[in-house]
Amino acid sequence: MRFLYIILSVIVISCSGDTEEFQQIDMNQLQEDLLAANKKATTIEAKQIEAYINKKNLVMTKTQTGLHYHIYNDVEGNSVTTGQRAIVKYTVTLLDGTECYSTKEGVEEFTVGKDYVESGLHEGIAFMSVGDKAIIIIPSHLAHGLAGDFKKIPFRSTIVYDIELVAIK
Repeated sequence: MRFLYIILSVIVISCSGDTEEFQQIDMNQLQEDLLAANKKATTIEAKQIEAYINKKNLVMTKTQTGLHYHIYNDVEGNSVTTGQRAIVKYTVTLLDGTECYSTKEGVEEFTVGKDYVESGLHEGIAFMSVGDKAIIIIPSHLAHGLAGDFKKIPFRSTIVYDIELVAIK
C-alpha cells in the first residue's frame, strides 16, 4: 500500500508542473504545412514522370487522376468492365528501371474494381481489351501511397506496369 501511495505522489507532483513548457500545436498551421509539403512532393513526382516519358520517347495519354497510359499493341475488342476478372501478364518497375514484380512464366487475375490491387491498375486496365499490351504509369497516390508496399516498392513511389490483358472472365 505504501508503494502505491509513493507512485501516486510522484504522478501528482510530476503532473502539477508548469504546463507552459509544452508548445501548443497550431492545427491550422500544421494543416497548411502538410498541404504545402504534399504539393511540393506531387510536383516533384509529376516532373519525374515527365522526365521518364521523355527519356523513353513515349506517347502517353494522361487521365484526370494523373495516370499515364499508352497501348502499344492495340487489338479491337470489348474493354474490360467493373466486376469482370482480368487475366494479365505484367512486369512492374520503378521509374529508375528497378524490377519489382513480374508474372514471367504465368498469369495473374483480379476482379476489376473490387480486388486489392493498385487503384491505378483498376483505372488503367479499363482502357484495354483482350490482347492489348500497354505501359501504365501509376503515380504514388494511385499505387502504394506514402508507405509503399513494405516489400519491394519504396514509400511514395511511382510504378510502371508493362502489361498485357490476356483474357476476361
